[in-house]
Amino acid sequence: MPSREPSPELLDELLALALDAAHRAGALLRDGRPADLGVAGTKSSPVDVVTEMDLASEKLVLELITGRRPEDGYLGEEGADRSGTSGVRWVVDPLDGTVNYLYGLPSWGVSVAAELDGRAVVGVVAVPARGEVFHAVLGGGAHLDGRPIGTRPAPPWGQALIGTGFNYVQSVRARQAEVLLALLPEVRDIRRGGAAAVDLCDVAAGRLDGFFERGLQPWDRAAGLLIAAEAGALCGGRPGGPADGALTVTAPPGVFEPLQARLEELGAWRD
Repeated sequence: MPSREPSPELLDELLALALDAAHRAGALLRDGRPADLGVAGTKSSPVDVVTEMDLASEKLVLELITGRRPEDGYLGEEGADRSGTSGVRWVVDPLDGTVNYLYGLPSWGVSVAAELDGRAVVGVVAVPARGEVFHAVLGGGAHLDGRPIGTRPAPPWGQALIGTGFNYVQSVRARQAEVLLALLPEVRDIRRGGAAAVDLCDVAAGRLDGFFERGLQPWDRAAGLLIAAEAGALCGGRPGGPADGALTVTAPPGVFEPLQARLEELGAWRD
């Protein structure tokens, strides 16, 4: 069954709620971070951590969305997973870049996406330590603090600045290191920011020429991919396929194609 086309009124409502949720959660994380912040638990490995602030942020966002749109579905990184009846599902990372946040590094954010019938139609990523909020609406372009943004013109492959991220599972990280070792001499340089949603927005804003990562979850990529796509980037996974847990690739035309092809040659999608 094809996805419905959202009405302008629905898009406006979803965007307003996503912006409100991201702003409120961002303020909570920025202003409420305890000086003695510690690890509340781990997820995929001992270095994949969750803090009390991840949980507080998700609680805030979930309660806000449920209060205003109780019939919507919800999928959050910290365990909230609820089916809905409206066709709208919220996909939320309440604290993307938890390790950066734990260490006091500025690259962390709140990612809020709204999907209609499985397709992202609204995306917001707030980056409080940088004082920035990115947003996009399907068909409406990408914006940073309310101003339109777009990707950089594609440079030659050897001059491309590429972002990436690493998995927290040791065996996957070892394979990612092999891919990085092969790719690094071919491009201008590689950047590892530590928060995929923020990296995707940096592609949208022209701060990176491309980005790829193995193992991203829906909440890691939903909002950021929409923002990147609306800024002019191509988005996908393996050749001919969508971005998924095996591989996420995004870059403007002219960089996307060689990046995706090279990652396929290197087997960046497999452990």
